[in-house]
Amino acid sequence: MEQTVKIVECPRDAWQGLPKIIPAEVKADYLRLLLAAGFKHLDAVSFVSPKAVPQMADSEQVLEYLDPPEDAEIIGIVVNPKGAERAIATDAVRTLGFPYSISPEFLRRNQGQTPEESLDVLETIGQMTYKAGLNLVAYLSMAFGNPYNDDWSVEEVLAACDLLADMGIRQISLADTVGLATPEEISQLLSAVISVNEGLEIGVHLHARPDDVKAKVEAAYRAGCRRFDMAMGGLGGCPFAQDTLVGNLATELAIQELERLGATLEPLQPLGSILEASRKIADKFGPTKH
Repeated sequence: MEQTVKIVECPRDAWQGLPKIIPAEVKADYLRLLLAAGFKHLDAVSFVSPKAVPQMADSEQVLEYLDPPEDAEIIGIVVNPKGAERAIATDAVRTLGFPYSISPEFLRRNQGQTPEESLDVLETIGQMTYKAGLNLVAYLSMAFGNPYNDDWSVEEVLAACDLLADMGIRQISLADTVGLATPEEISQLLSAVISVNEGLEIGVHLHARPDDVKAKVEAAYRAGCRRFDMAMGGLGGCPFAQDTLVGNLATELAIQELERLGATLEPLQPLGSILEASRKIADKFGPTKH
């Protein structure tokens, strides 16, 4: 099996729940550090309502300051055609990301849509993306279960992936939005999805506490996953999912585990200075510590 892994570093997800607004210059400087270290795929910005996610209201300005190189994949999250227009207009976003879900309650909380409305919007965004010559990744949020008692099963996830594939989407990231999944559940779901979706890029956007990162990464990798979302220091989590955030996969821990498993990764510079920069942002703009 192909051993090459795509790492998608996710500062956008790391920052969006922080209560104090990070200046655009600080965001751009941090993204520049990531690019200089060798990260090629950055989930860096979102184009959603400033009322919903105030932290991301300056995404256009951030990208203007950053002026990313052509070989960098900047992912911008959108939930409606207006957001897609904004992302496309930057000329810096290479891939639009859209959060879909088999959980109606999550779609209502996250983007104020029913599942049917969400698919209609996604179809429109897909057409816009295609015309602009850009890529599109769909995130299947709550793919491993949800805390709302909405129906969930492996079959429901497979059906959702079929729907997305039928719409022409070639990249799907299965999101464990609230960190519910055990390594066994990760292995089971990914094995099922990957086995019937040859030709699609199936990734994971897992949330995990530091002690759980390596076991979850191993389970996903051994099941055939070759696309991993992660964030330095494990910062972040979905502010619309539940009251207690479970952080992203910590990049430094996930990379260690992938290297142990024999994965082929893009060459990266030492991560110490980036980790320190991420900690400073979290300390300065995060919640007050008691």
